[in-house]
Amino acid sequence: MILALKLVVTPALIAIATIAGRRFGPSISGWLVGLPFTSGPVSLFLALEQGTSFAAAAAAGSIGGVAASAVFAVAYAAMARRFRWPASLAVASLAFAAAVVALRALPLETGFPLPLLALYAGGVAAALLGIRLIPPPGVLEEAPEAPRWDLPVRMVVATGLVIVITSAAPLLGPQLSGLLTTYPVYAGVLAVFAHAQRGGAAAAQVVRGLCYGIIAFATFFLAIGALVDRAGIAAAFAFAAVGAVLVQSLTLTRIRRGSPSPTT
Repeated sequence: MILALKLVVTPALIAIATIAGRRFGPSISGWLVGLPFTSGPVSLFLALEQGTSFAAAAAAGSIGGVAASAVFAVAYAAMARRFRWPASLAVASLAFAAAVVALRALPLETGFPLPLLALYAGGVAAALLGIRLIPPPGVLEEAPEAPRWDLPVRMVVATGLVIVITSAAPLLGPQLSGLLTTYPVYAGVLAVFAHAQRGGAAAAQVVRGLCYGIIAFATFFLAIGALVDRAGIAAAFAFAAVGAVLVQSLTLTRIRRGSPSPTT
């Protein structure tokens, strides 16, 4: 059932984010994929199949991994100013891996209010720092007319990466699984295509949007980590969904103030 979810949700999300990016600009596509569309349902299945303690531990890892996603975003944006997408993606992925190694030394535990709130505060601070370090939108290259193969290829690439990463995760334990599943697969795919088609500035705006979006991601998993073992699965996921939507609504207001026209 989880595999079916990945095969349906992943290509659908990439399609929605791609269309949104073409309509409203690359920052919006990066912001949109910050929501836990795949990791949220996977967390639910972990709670149902592996137990609430496993899901809570994985959620703590996911909160810690928000900082690694912000590191990915900053590294990609910095490289995109001078280099093409292969070098940018490689360096950003290495930066993410280095951040995961560093985060592994932290107490990624489910105690509330500490260390969960400390992890959450650190992740949000890293996201906000990423927004400040990535230059605000300027004039972007005009978006070319996308070839017919563009959207299907994005969907296939993203789905394949999600299946590979999440299939390996259970072998690594809940905390490392939570960290690794925060690798920004969707944003990485969107950034690469934006980079190839519209240049480094457009790719930078995708990952800048990601920094806004992962604040809601962190909020979602804060609720899971704090409540799933204490209040039960239904209450925890209800609170998590409401919290993520509220935070995502707030960040949308901020990101749209500076988003460039998608056709400029």
